[in-house]
Amino acid sequence: MKYGILGDIHSNLTALRAVLEKMDEASIDTLISVGDVVGYGGAPSECIALLRERGAVVVKGNHDAACINELDERTFNPYARAAVAWTRTKLSAEEKRWLKGLPLVATLEHCQVAHGTLHRPELFDYILSLSDADPSLDEMTRPVCFVGHSHIPLTVMRFKDEPERTAYTCDAEIDLADTCKALINVGSVGQPRDENPDTAYALFDATSMRASILRIPYDIEVEVARILDAGLPQVLGERLRLGI
Repeated sequence: MKYGILGDIHSNLTALRAVLEKMDEASIDTLISVGDVVGYGGAPSECIALLRERGAVVVKGNHDAACINELDERTFNPYARAAVAWTRTKLSAEEKRWLKGLPLVATLEHCQVAHGTLHRPELFDYILSLSDADPSLDEMTRPVCFVGHSHIPLTVMRFKDEPERTAYTCDAEIDLADTCKALINVGSVGQPRDENPDTAYALFDATSMRASILRIPYDIEVEVARILDAGLPQVLGERLRLGI
């Protein structure tokens, strides 16, 4: 079984299309999204439509929740708040129902999926350290869990021969054969924040127990123009160019 995992898309249609093309080439069996399908970018409806057409397994992100009034966006920065307000005016009633129906956690045959953490996913906390990861690792019922939210690729793991120790790697190629649990942040499709503007996504082969975090370029200027044409804050386009 081969899975394709999308990090935070954030209404970036050009990046999403580029990644889906690569996933088609890889002949994945199941498409997964770790949430934040909408927010920041200028093509929320189009991105939702692509995921629905492909039957993706999608969990709810904090921006998804904010855009349907399930989360108070006053904790967001001013640019994110402006994007949430704009997105609300663009989503149809059916698209809002779809977002509302998304689960916070998905459990599949070989893996689990959450947006920020598997432990108390409704809080949309970040995993930025080993101690942040431990409660989610403890919670896992599958050998692999995929998350996003921070937009920065990272794998935190425990090994079969030392299950009480938590370690991490920033490697793009991850051999999971000796791990008993691995929590993989796949980065972001639509808004990378590790100073690399290339879109990020992951492939996971459950047979070989190998995962890869992949980066590819896309036409950023198309999305910058889309953001400006929508009247969204200019900084949301500028950060795509910088990968921040």
